[in-house]
Amino acid sequence: MGGMGAAKYIELGAFLRSRRDRIRPSDVGLPAGPRRRVPGLRREEVAQLAGASVDYYNELERGAGSQPSEQMLAALARALRLTADERDYLYRLADRPVPAPAGPAAHVHPGMLDLLQRMPSTPAQVITDLHVTLVQNPLAVALLGDHSGFRGPRASFVHRWFTEPESRLLYPEADHASQSRAFVADLRAAAARRDAKDTEVTSLVHTLQRASPEFAALWAAHEVAFRRDDRKRIRHPALGVVEVDCLNLFSEDGRQRLLWFTPAVGTDSAGLLDLLAVVGTQEVS
Repeated sequence: MGGMGAAKYIELGAFLRSRRDRIRPSDVGLPAGPRRRVPGLRREEVAQLAGASVDYYNELERGAGSQPSEQMLAALARALRLTADERDYLYRLADRPVPAPAGPAAHVHPGMLDLLQRMPSTPAQVITDLHVTLVQNPLAVALLGDHSGFRGPRASFVHRWFTEPESRLLYPEADHASQSRAFVADLRAAAARRDAKDTEVTSLVHTLQRASPEFAALWAAHEVAFRRDDRKRIRHPALGVVEVDCLNLFSEDGRQRLLWFTPAVGTDSAGLLDLLAVVGTQEVS
């Protein structure tokens, strides 16, 4: 049972069952289907939404199996649309540390997840104010690549932008300078909104100042501006350059934002975006 006691394991299973029972399939974009005996989700549906095997999830509900990882707990919290308090409770039952507010396992507000689920035909994702990707829909993965596997400082796309040259392949080279300025101005705005003692943002800034002369020079310029509405040219390996408008919806505290991408007016991007589901996913490093 890893680091968990038997009583906590039993409570974890009971808690998962109770949260599963309260969610209707339509709440998470699943069809109700015929012959459904209960209004809640089936075990196999929760497993599908969380990216777990059915056998593993069944063991969790039975109070058996191995201690769930932090990544699995984050996936379950999102699949079951847990509130922030419920998510914290789930981690404590599993004897795992509650994630930092802006890390890759950060809690995503159920309302943002609901909006994301209602955008099946539009690339969309939820990121933090430090540009850590929390969740992507399939079309966002197809357009931008799968950003779910990054951990530590690399989870922030801003960190990768200034320290890993291959990350810049997402944009045409002619756009790199403007993207760099926009990233730094947005990060400065996010840092100002956070508490002055916030170690997460100060650590990111100090690391980038040491690692990237370009970042250090831009940070010293003191430009500040949140990225709200933005036009981007995105390089796709199969589709070429796709010009899109990137729109943002900010959470109340500003720490998360829902991004969605629409075809830029006056371009052929609408047809290109229609092809995303066919051509598949970008590779990211």
